Amino acid sequence: MAASNGFPGAGRKIAFEILSHLDANVAGPRLGKLSIKGRHDVETPNFFAVTSRGVIPHLTPDVISSHTHIGGVHMALEDFVERAMGGTPPVVNCPGPSPLHTFTALPKSLPSLLAPRRTPAVSAPNGNSNSAISIFTSTGFQVLSNKSYISYVENLRPDIAISLADIPYGALPGTKRVAKMGDRTQEWLSQLINEKREEQVIFAPVLPIDYLDQSEYLNNIADEQADEVSGLALYDSNLLPDIPATTAITKLPRLSLDEPSSPRQILRQVSLGMDLFTVPFIGFATDAGIALTFRFPRPLPTGVAISNGVGALQLGVDMWPAVHATSVTPLDTSCSCYTCTSHHRAYVQHLLSAKEMLGWVLLQVHNHHILSEFFAAIRESISSGNFDADCEEFGRIYESELPEKSGQGPRVRGYHFKSEGPSEPKKNRPAWGNLGSDDQEASSKLVPDEPAAELEGKGFAEKMED
Repeated sequence: MAASNGFPGAGRKIAFEILSHLDANVAGPRLGKLSIKGRHDVETPNFFAVTSRGVIPHLTPDVISSHTHIGGVHMALEDFVERAMGGTPPVVNCPGPSPLHTFTALPKSLPSLLAPRRTPAVSAPNGNSNSAISIFTSTGFQVLSNKSYISYVENLRPDIAISLADIPYGALPGTKRVAKMGDRTQEWLSQLINEKREEQVIFAPVLPIDYLDQSEYLNNIADEQADEVSGLALYDSNLLPDIPATTAITKLPRLSLDEPSSPRQILRQVSLGMDLFTVPFIGFATDAGIALTFRFPRPLPTGVAISNGVGALQLGVDMWPAVHATSVTPLDTSCSCYTCTSHHRAYVQHLLSAKEMLGWVLLQVHNHHILSEFFAAIRESISSGNFDADCEEFGRIYESELPEKSGQGPRVRGYHFKSEGPSEPKKNRPAWGNLGSDDQEASSKLVPDEPAAELEGKGFAEKMED
């Protein structure tokens, strides 16, 4: 039975229609369609690609348009604001009806979702206050007040904005802290609703604490703010079965910020009724040089099954080993993405070994294609009524986790990582090194002001005569 929370034509910018639900009174998989004015419709379950400083890593806007089928993009405000000597962040000065789209050169058809923090977020050394949270920018930690966040939402005009949430990343909150989390989050949401533009779409955060500890906050959304809130952003998918089916918020689209680390976790969240996902493991796999190869619920007949020797199939192929250096087969013989139809494993392995950025570009195109087909197969399975059986089959066929990383990967973006102290090892290997042990020994004995004659004795170039 279809249900809807309104259509754009009825004066709303967003509409979500539940197309199929086995039992509305029980948490379970469901099909839906998310419609946003001026953007393409998003069939759910689906995923939003995770960005870094407004960009899907390794992919340019034209590549996104030509070779991906993602539902939308997830952006973090902390990627765009930073401590500055004066003025405002450049993104705020961008023109157009959607400055966030203009600044990031995002394809016009893709919906944009703005959150205060990245997914996954780096834990901050200082806690949140009654009016602000701590964020991690490219120049370090700083405070983001709810008033400032509302101003940024007003100026950047994302298609969807997630309200500020009082979440202590990296630490389990105590009893007193839990009581504050719901009150603060409710107040911040109310302020955003009262001061936002009329057409701005808001997703309300659902905190990663017990349902009873935030029931007053969620009941307030259902009873008083149901017409102003267009969706839920859940930081813990386990809370879905606890939301009463009688409340209005069950008809809202649900976005997972629970950071699933494997396809099995995605399937579990879908089984609970999750609609939209952010999937950080795609980027982790690409950076690790891993080509995803899983299919739902089973490998395609033309695919190449990669076993770990025990019986379960791997979820991906590590492209770093030299065994791929002479392989002229695609990353996945059943894949129709640009990478698999235009290049072979030997070429991708060569690019990774040579540290050419194109290697990670090709892997990112392929991995996003695999995940798009994964969600398309999930929707088809739900539609046919075979989802539970297909999940069991997938669990029997594939391993539970992705392969381990064996290669170095591209240079790590340091502003994504919290420093652990002065003795912390560097995240990236040196770009340049000594050519051999003799050179290393010679360079270690080098004194900056030594005469040329003494340098010659240590094996350095002879002095040029005038």
